[in-house]
Amino acid sequence: MTDQRELVSHPAGTERPYARAAVFAGTIWACGQIPTTADGRTPAAIGDQVRVALDNLEAALQAAGGGLHTLLKATVYLADLSEFDEYNTAYLARLDGIPLPPRTTVEVARFRGDKRIEIDGIAAVDPAN
Repeated sequence: MTDQRELVSHPAGTERPYARAAVFAGTIWACGQIPTTADGRTPAAIGDQVRVALDNLEAALQAAGGGLHTLLKATVYLADLSEFDEYNTAYLARLDGIPLPPRTTVEVARFRGDKRIEIDGIAAVDPAN
C-alpha cells in the first residue's frame, strides 16, 4: 500500500519538526495553532488570542485545501477555564456566519510565554478547490 497522505509544510521561515497539516481521503488534520502573529507577537487579551489562533487555523486549513467553513471538529485548549465566557464570545464572533462544528474545550497547564490558548481542527477539503 502506498502512502496517500499529503503533508502540508509550514510557511517559509517557520520550519517546525512536524507538518502544519495532513490531508488524507478528503480530510484535513491541522496541528494546534497558537495565538502568535506573523511578527512573533502574542496579544495580551484572551479574546484577541482567540482571534489570532483562529486566523492561524484558517491559514493552515486553506494551505491544505479547506477553510474554517469546512471545519468538522475543533479542539480548544485553554490555560484557564475561568476565561471561558470571553473566549467563547470571541470564538463565536470570529466564526460568525459559519455553521459551528462540534467543539471540545479543555483546561491545560503550562503554556509557553504569554500564550493562553491553542486550537486544532479537523476539516474537509473544500470540493470547490
